[in-house]
Amino acid sequence: MNLTYSEIRNNLEHGRSTCRTIVENYLSTIESQKKLNAFITVFDREKLLKRADAIDARFKSGKAGRLAGMIVAVKDAIVVKDERSTSGSKILENYISPYNATVIERLENDDAIIIGKTNLDEFAMGSSNENSAYGPALNPIDPTRVPGGSSGGSAVAVAAGLATTALGSETGGSVRLPASFCGVVGLKPTYGRVSRYGLSAFASSFDQIGPIGNNVADTALIASVISGLDAHDTTTANIPVADYFSEIKKNVKGLKIGIPKEYFGQGIQKEVEEAVQQTIKRLVSAGAEPVEISLPHTEYGIATYYILVTAEASSNLARYDGVRYTHRSADSKTINDVFVKSRSEGFGPEVKRRIMLGTYVLSAGYYDAYYKKAQKVRTLIKKDFVDAFSKVDCIVAPTSPTVAFKLGEKTDDPLSMYLSDVYTVNINIAGNPSLSVPCGKNSNNLPIGIQIIAKDFEEAMCFRVAQTIENF
Repeated sequence: MNLTYSEIRNNLEHGRSTCRTIVENYLSTIESQKKLNAFITVFDREKLLKRADAIDARFKSGKAGRLAGMIVAVKDAIVVKDERSTSGSKILENYISPYNATVIERLENDDAIIIGKTNLDEFAMGSSNENSAYGPALNPIDPTRVPGGSSGGSAVAVAAGLATTALGSETGGSVRLPASFCGVVGLKPTYGRVSRYGLSAFASSFDQIGPIGNNVADTALIASVISGLDAHDTTTANIPVADYFSEIKKNVKGLKIGIPKEYFGQGIQKEVEEAVQQTIKRLVSAGAEPVEISLPHTEYGIATYYILVTAEASSNLARYDGVRYTHRSADSKTINDVFVKSRSEGFGPEVKRRIMLGTYVLSAGYYDAYYKKAQKVRTLIKKDFVDAFSKVDCIVAPTSPTVAFKLGEKTDDPLSMYLSDVYTVNINIAGNPSLSVPCGKNSNNLPIGIQIIAKDFEEAMCFRVAQTIENF
């Protein structure tokens, strides 16, 4: 099923379909595509059908919410009450959440149907979805390739028609990279635009939940629903949320579009650069004005990012100690055994690598040399974007320097894997919103994504430009 939500909604309102039928069809498609390994948990069929029947009744009474009949897949780092939430890790294999994340409450209040929890790199640490303790999700366009990470399962679910839309989360590109690799739309909102309450923490000053859809309109609609101030998350901003769905109707005539020279350098695949440049030319033809800009501290992004996020991860993941609600080693005779053996058995190699790196950069004698210096560079990277947006309305650039790569191609080379995020991490460091939208395919029919970066809390600009690109 790859109907847009507007098509689904139209069918429901005119009696051509029911939510029960829609749920049954999606469950059947999920079952037929199990080989893609998009889901860690698919919710109970009878429970889903009961909710579908309740929403069908609301349609008949004229009280259906904005998302009635929308089937949503949710990254397994976002908790859903009474459902398993693993964060892609063995250490949380049997954790059942006693509460809903704020984004889940907002989706369900508008009558969306959450169908299941999607696969991800363990604790969202990865660029390929190969770090999941439950095996990698596979790219539906070419199952020999990765779907991107860490929200790979969510992008696969949307691209393969296993859900209408999905939620992922971003720390350094984990929504946009899978969106690019799977040929779908993915938004990383401004830091503070969407509540993190109920999101398993990786790096708290970076993490943001973001929507994924098959088209700009669906992504804009779900973004409008989940955005806004939340009393449970003090980092959310008390800034009005625009009607993104209405904003996509605007054109790009007169907009100044920044083209950062640092995003078209060494390492970008020729076909990726050609597709992005061709899209920029079309935006100019549609009335936009191109402005070459510089983001001079771009080259320091990867190093800065991996110092700061590993430091935060080291602190955040200390709570998984085998004592409370996580995996506890059966081979423990002392309290020290519980800590050491439970974490050794429960965490995968990439998570261990990042915990050790983060602990190192925070340790005595190295804090000033690494962590403190990285925080200073973070300020400089943010200033790059502030300066750029004094001259332009938005910035467009490749989402990734490459198309989806082969499974196993980079697993033995962590640095090469980290460089997959070279065009995304600086936006997370700065906190700006950015949206990836498909802009073409390479000679092997693999999708290419272009990202639109906007000023803080101007997600509407991202959607506006993305809709113009989608219309080409």
